[in-house]
Amino acid sequence: MTRTALEDAAQSLSEAAEAADSDEASDRLETQSTKLEELATAGRGPDHGRLARHEHILNEIADEQGGAVADRVEDALESIHEFRETLEGV
Repeated sequence: MTRTALEDAAQSLSEAAEAADSDEASDRLETQSTKLEELATAGRGPDHGRLARHEHILNEIADEQGGAVADRVEDALESIHEFRETLEGV
């Protein structure tokens, strides 16, 4: 099953990685992009807790980078929030 909102988030993070001004930030964003892409196609979807951990990491990166990176990360966070609205619980 494909989770389109998570695929969208992964794409936004890949674009953010290209705009990052350091190799470390770029690597962190690519790692998050890959993890979200995996979650988008996994047999079992992520729960709220797992997505909250990704959101925390992404907020940290956005705060450190600012500018275009923060804008793309915000797009990714919006997609993650969209997906979380479909989950039961919390």
